[in-house]
Amino acid sequence: MEYSTTPTPGFADVTFHEVRAKSVLSKVAGGSSMPFGWTVNPYRGCSHACTYCFARDSHTYLDLDSGRDFDTQVIVKINAPEVLAAQLRSPKWTREHVAMGTNTDPYQRAEGRYQLMPGIIRALADARTPFSILTKGTVMSRDIPLLAEVGQRVPIGIGVSIALLDRELQASLEPGTASPQARLELVRRVREAGLPCGVFVAPVLPWLTDSVARLDDLLASVREAGATGVTVLPLHLRKGAREWFFAWLARERPDLVAGYHRVYGRGSYADPRYRRWLGERVAPLLRRHGLQQGMGRSSAGDVADLWPEGALPEALNPANLRQEQLTLL
Repeated sequence: MEYSTTPTPGFADVTFHEVRAKSVLSKVAGGSSMPFGWTVNPYRGCSHACTYCFARDSHTYLDLDSGRDFDTQVIVKINAPEVLAAQLRSPKWTREHVAMGTNTDPYQRAEGRYQLMPGIIRALADARTPFSILTKGTVMSRDIPLLAEVGQRVPIGIGVSIALLDRELQASLEPGTASPQARLELVRRVREAGLPCGVFVAPVLPWLTDSVARLDDLLASVREAGATGVTVLPLHLRKGAREWFFAWLARERPDLVAGYHRVYGRGSYADPRYRRWLGERVAPLLRRHGLQQGMGRSSAGDVADLWPEGALPEALNPANLRQEQLTLL
């Protein structure tokens, strides 16, 4: 790739590094559990600055850090639409599903400046390639008419990520994102255009957003917005995201640090007991609001042994942690 750094008027806190990519169509590694085989990511790094973002470690491949650099040093593949169109013209291309928003958000703030997505969408549609987009970015509103038009030609899926409704918590955890209310409005606009739109209630954060009241309020709002499906996923903490999130937790909610160490141990995924417990908590709420699980696997979709309704597994309750576990961080 050829790099250049550009001044960013109106983006005083973000530096854009413009690159000319040789390829933008990426094959998902064999053996992956992802329900798609190909991805397109026009940006690397993300000004949404979500504390828990699982993609943070990918920035270290560029000799940038997974913390502040991930939030403020954004790589822009300025020729992405043209390169993608060329790749899709290959006789070897078999029109497999292409997913966007699987690493960093294609509708983050940079898209308002560079406007890469319309060309990418047209390239996929012209190649009769089905695709999906997952976003927290309300910049997508600009492209709803285009998406409605190409949706007549190729199958498309749209997902909006909304983890919580609490504005104070959102501003701390996701400081660069649009408000949850603005994202709910995005869902409404997508649905009014006749397009399907699922919502990812993700990540669900232990002790922060997993109460019945918070989940019920969020799912009620999602239903009211007209979502066609919901996927509920607990927080997972890959390398890079883990360190950044635990630093936030120690600063903002030190009382929960020991509990999170118990739930996540040394791995990336929540303890299976927590996942089963969350599944039982979510399932009746989905039924109450008439919401179907969609656009991926829901934690409520493969529950075997369910924890009693309303009861956090005792082994994962911070009140029951031994004193020595309170000094792990």
